[in-house]
Amino acid sequence: MNGTFFCNKCGTQNAAGAQFCSRCGTPTNPMLGVVPTAVGSSSNPSSPYPTSATAYPPVAPMAAVGYGGFWIRVVAAIIDAIILRVVVAPVGMIFGGLGLAGGMMTGLPHAGLALLGGGVTFILLLFGSWLYEAFMESSSYQATLGKMIFGMKVTDLNGNRISLERATGRHFAKYLSAMVLGIGYIMVGFTERKQGLHDLLAGTLVRRV
Repeated sequence: MNGTFFCNKCGTQNAAGAQFCSRCGTPTNPMLGVVPTAVGSSSNPSSPYPTSATAYPPVAPMAAVGYGGFWIRVVAAIIDAIILRVVVAPVGMIFGGLGLAGGMMTGLPHAGLALLGGGVTFILLLFGSWLYEAFMESSSYQATLGKMIFGMKVTDLNGNRISLERATGRHFAKYLSAMVLGIGYIMVGFTERKQGLHDLLAGTLVRRV
């Protein structure tokens, strides 16, 4: 068709000699350069000129990173301790019951079995807390039940899931935090990213999600 041509970008028919597409505003002469996309649509869609305002790709806002503070982590730790106690307590009750039954039947003191029950309970609590924390914090949940209740996750410094080895190191580093008069835990309230001594040693963060 004489006197017309089609836009290479949107296919709209334009009059010969037009410098810009009447629909999308693309320059018909590549030497004119690329015209930025206009904000909104023109009030006159057949206008051969693009609008003056320039649109730039929207920038997603940076999400603020939250960290688990001192007191909320204390409450989460208490919840975890209660959960462990509920799981392990029946073992101590079994040994205590056996000791009481043995004492009633033989007339001998049952303190030995009771003491054994307390020792077994203590050992189970030590190993149970390690396995519980290490496996839960390195799992897809990335948190113990206490932390999950308050929307917290344990991550590495880049926000990634930690390994079982790192979770184990973090757990045993807590003993060091406790040995220095609890200062290792108190550091959570004063460090920039709410890290205790055990977090600093293990290279971990407790994030709020």
